[in-house]
Amino acid sequence: MRAERDVGAPAIAPVEAAKLDARDTRGDRLAAGRVALGAVVVLYLAVVLLGPMGALVAEVSRIGIGEVLSAVLAPPALEALGMSIALVAISVVVNAFVGTIGAIALVRHRFVGRGLLGALADLPLAVSPVMIGLAFLLLVGREGVLAPVLEALDWKIVYAFPGLVIGTLFVTLPYTMRELAYVLEEIGTSEEEAAATLGASAWQTFWHVTFPNVRVALGYGLLMTAARALGEFGAVLVLGGSISGQTQTATTFIHDAVEERALAGGYGMALVLGAISVVLLALLEHLKHRRARALGRTK
Repeated sequence: MRAERDVGAPAIAPVEAAKLDARDTRGDRLAAGRVALGAVVVLYLAVVLLGPMGALVAEVSRIGIGEVLSAVLAPPALEALGMSIALVAISVVVNAFVGTIGAIALVRHRFVGRGLLGALADLPLAVSPVMIGLAFLLLVGREGVLAPVLEALDWKIVYAFPGLVIGTLFVTLPYTMRELAYVLEEIGTSEEEAAATLGASAWQTFWHVTFPNVRVALGYGLLMTAARALGEFGAVLVLGGSISGQTQTATTFIHDAVEERALAGGYGMALVLGAISVVLLALLEHLKHRRARALGRTK
């Protein structure tokens, strides 16, 4: 029996060694796959993002920093940038209020038409901004459905600032609402129910319990709203007409400048918007990490 054990024992070692070799080979393949996948992603981002930004910086350098600065600081460019900033500010304020109410309604309440409301909130993500502008044009334009009412009230919406506001608010609707709804679903209702049991009113529960749990998500959603409002082009072009000094935004200024071969102004404004977008992206990444830590603490 002992001899048989001694004879059979060495046969185990090659099997175990083969298993270890297979594991090592599989691990090497997975590591190589991860490296290849990472290389593809980096290459894609370099082509899609870094390449165009690099070309823009190179073109600005070729034209001359002084000429570009002069074009960007000219009154038409500053007015267009100020118009975009005003639209961003309005979008952030309105979405902070509407997005919070909409998210609470979708997550915390059950009512007839709740599913339809959720679908309508996501509609701007699926519809082209140009189509949105055209739809509003058919509604509130000179020959639109509501044209008689608007004329009687002496309200001008199309080719005026209100048209820009309507178009921008529509395209930015989902971002804050959906971000808050996601977090509200994650944190649940236990803390809010405990506050209500202790006698807190609905407002006290929101301000002292709900809001502290979602304020990071609110900031994240509002930053996405700001970025979307800043870059909006299609809806504001259709509804505003890009009238210099009246309805021209930073994005439509770039379009008009390139069309008119005023490249210094167009490229300079594009670089300004790119720089603002980089700042917003950095803030988004910071809030993303804070949100992940906050959600980790609530689980």
